[in-house]
Amino acid sequence: MTLDTLAPVSPADLRRARADAPKTRARDLADTLGVTEAALVAAHVDGVKVVRIDPAVDRLMPAIQALGDVMALTRNVSCVHELTGTYEDFHSGPHASMVLGAEIDLRMFPKHWVHGFALLDGPCPSVQVFDAAGDAVHKVFLTDVSDRAAFDRLVQDLRLGDQSDDITLAARKPVEAAKLRHDKADELRSEWGALTDTHQFLRLASKLKMNRLGAYRVAGAPWAFELATGAVTKLLHAAAKDAIALMIFVGNQGCIQIHGGPVARVEPMGPWINVLDPRFNLHLRADHIAEAWHVIKPIRDGMAHSIEAFDADGALIVQIFGKRDPDTAAFTALVEGLPRKAGE
Repeated sequence: MTLDTLAPVSPADLRRARADAPKTRARDLADTLGVTEAALVAAHVDGVKVVRIDPAVDRLMPAIQALGDVMALTRNVSCVHELTGTYEDFHSGPHASMVLGAEIDLRMFPKHWVHGFALLDGPCPSVQVFDAAGDAVHKVFLTDVSDRAAFDRLVQDLRLGDQSDDITLAARKPVEAAKLRHDKADELRSEWGALTDTHQFLRLASKLKMNRLGAYRVAGAPWAFELATGAVTKLLHAAAKDAIALMIFVGNQGCIQIHGGPVARVEPMGPWINVLDPRFNLHLRADHIAEAWHVIKPIRDGMAHSIEAFDADGALIVQIFGKRDPDTAAFTALVEGLPRKAGE
């Protein structure tokens, strides 16, 4: 039974369940109850401790910039990406917006910023945004040095008139499985070789009626090589050991969050592989990785190498590139030595 077919749970029942499990993470409790995380948060709206706010990116980002040092969190089902820093250099756009700060680097897709809440209670007040289906898009948590007065202004300025404790959600769209066109393999490989920028790739795949994972499977060598599923964990450990700077992308349909720099402390914990650095944390469910790919794309000044992991449904979990400062030679050598899938 999927989450979308379960009977609704009343806000009062959700509040009781939260009171009975105060230390359980909201996402985990929502999954246990068979509801979305947004429904669990909305059940606690009282206009005082939990407040509905306008989630519009163009209004929210300037207010978040005023908070100073905060922790930004973006996740998908299998990976959580946490950056501490200040929101800087916001660029608005009707279809895509950006934050290009020294530490917090985001790509945002405003149409998916549908439900917004400010949580004022507890040690880490936060702003939390969810998509139409109730899945988390982006969260911002205050730190000990955040500007609390600016947070209070944010809540006051963005407060909505509707402070009800229920929520209307759309059905969650299923993950798009790999779309393959083997009859287009030669055309795909030829046009792939003519790319000059990594952003051109998805347009190429779409033109040929494929998606990212489908194109990797169809193209194969010399552009895409399937790896052993443990390759991502090996990559993180090796990058930490040799101080190789990475670009780590984790996202969902509404937001992509990017870490640019080295990783230092890489720790396994059960099925999770974790990066536990002072200003960057990553929590990756290694057991969710069904496919891992070493992907090579031509760019104007060479080749861009990436490691990309997908779950069993074909959803992208994480992408890792070498940070192009000062160069990516060490990263390229590392990924070329990662174990390939048996038979590759």
